[in-house]
Amino acid sequence: MIEGSLVALVTPFRNGEVDEEAIRSMVRWHIDQGTDGIVPVGTTGESATLDVKEHSRVTEIVVEETAGEIPIVAGAGSNDTRSAIYNNNRAQEVGADAALHVAGYYNRPSQEGLIKHFEAVHAASTIPIIIYNIPPRVIVDVLPDTMARIATLPRVIGVKDATGDLTRPLREGMLIDTEFSFLSGDDGTAVAYNAAGGNGCISVTANVAPALCRKMQAACKKGDFTTAAGIQKRLMPLHLALFAEPSPAGVKYAVSLLGLCNEYCRLPIVPLSPGTKSAIKEAMSTLGLI
Repeated sequence: MIEGSLVALVTPFRNGEVDEEAIRSMVRWHIDQGTDGIVPVGTTGESATLDVKEHSRVTEIVVEETAGEIPIVAGAGSNDTRSAIYNNNRAQEVGADAALHVAGYYNRPSQEGLIKHFEAVHAASTIPIIIYNIPPRVIVDVLPDTMARIATLPRVIGVKDATGDLTRPLREGMLIDTEFSFLSGDDGTAVAYNAAGGNGCISVTANVAPALCRKMQAACKKGDFTTAAGIQKRLMPLHLALFAEPSPAGVKYAVSLLGLCNEYCRLPIVPLSPGTKSAIKEAMSTLGLI
């Protein structure tokens, strides 16, 4: 069961190339901060701009540096089933504990097409799979009945839910009768998602405030939603500031203020406006992060 506060890790660059030293430093910092798991090369990790070798290498570095202390869920998704299978196999080869697979963006497959896609990925390797359902980015929604059918595949172990629909963990939970990780993909609704049956979050904000995000998730696990909601209220200005402009520009800037890497993102993501930088800095200062 994968649960708690998992960080959707940024990918640091130096002189335009992947900064391997910074990745290792960030991973050690997250372990020290109590992060429950790491998700490299997802959307926040700028997977869309990494070439095949970079994509695999980032996951490999994270696996090496964690040395089995916490689970690694490697971003592996693609709208091309063959590429998704390749990424999945590489994640398995370098030692990731699970792989995260997004629905078929751009192609806009039918629900049956989604099922066939995930069946093909599942059949190609033995690594556990988490489905990433994020209709705002990919247009296609993995509907509850479809999720339930995909969940019958033995190695499909969970969902990262960024639908914004807080009934999903309830509706899907009614249809899925096996152990299944319901993970929010949205920082702003993470507590409400857990209250509806979720058991964790793959978080952007955890790049910046990992200890607070972990404390919030731990409170949810204990059923202490009063404490969790209090932490969420404190974090909300940071959540909002980080997403004021296209991500991961905001979180990269925030991480740079912590001295973990620079703020550079690959195009087409551009640097933040001064106003957004000011809002992020203020939110982090209020939380005592800087």
